[in-house]
Amino acid sequence: MIEKKEVDNWNANIDICALLERCKHFVLDMDGTFYLSDTIIPGSLHFIEQAKKTGRDFIFFTNNSSKNPENYIDKLAKMDCKIGREQIMTSGDVTIEYLQTNYPEKKVYLVGTEPLVQSFAIAGIALVEENPDIVVLGFDQTLTYEKIKNICNFIRAGAMYFATHPDINCPVEGGYIPDVGSFMAMIELSTGSKPNKILGKPYKTTVDMIVHRTGWKKEAIAFVGDRLYTDVATGVNNGAHGLLVLSGESDMHTVQESNVKPDAIFLDLKEIAAYLR
Repeated sequence: MIEKKEVDNWNANIDICALLERCKHFVLDMDGTFYLSDTIIPGSLHFIEQAKKTGRDFIFFTNNSSKNPENYIDKLAKMDCKIGREQIMTSGDVTIEYLQTNYPEKKVYLVGTEPLVQSFAIAGIALVEENPDIVVLGFDQTLTYEKIKNICNFIRAGAMYFATHPDINCPVEGGYIPDVGSFMAMIELSTGSKPNKILGKPYKTTVDMIVHRTGWKKEAIAFVGDRLYTDVATGVNNGAHGLLVLSGESDMHTVQESNVKPDAIFLDLKEIAAYLR
């Protein structure tokens, strides 16, 4: 109840209905926003229904690069949310497109799960185990000491270093698990190097890819998620909208401490749905 009062106070001077009227295309985060682990957050399906009824479009975008889009399509289907391939994007997709556009002939050492490895291979990225031109750090839940040693050695040897996204933790039922941002901190302590480029949210490359693929102008797009420094920042820092939900990582204390300020705050997707006209 306290948090609801704080949310209402935050939104007191915001015309929520007018704001959402400008939002014609929702880019929905997944972990902590639509579901937690394998459990859908109550009201998520109602939001999808309301978006459709009111003539709005939506896609799912997750920074979680541990799975490929097909994995997420199957996962959502089990939650009675059926979508097509065009309605799902991941930080892995953005990374692949960035490599294809800017480094099409380069050899890549990838730290990632098998689904991410498969996505890179299908896209024609030249994956190698030795002497890479580029190393890519993904959300690898199969991370081993051998992989850590290899990526650090390749960075020291001069390989370019990219990360699929900057998230520090990934929300799961009952708490959090370390994400790519935590891995980056470990690698920086060992090598003294930060990534040459980080993809995914909140970076402009992600917004540009969404605009290109969907055809919507930035001003009509709303990024919805539970993290200020990725989901919300993607919108507010790149000419779109950023809507925060408190169903995952962030709370009102996080909002007060952050330099990133959302356009509006909601308890969850169900609350946003109540405002849609």
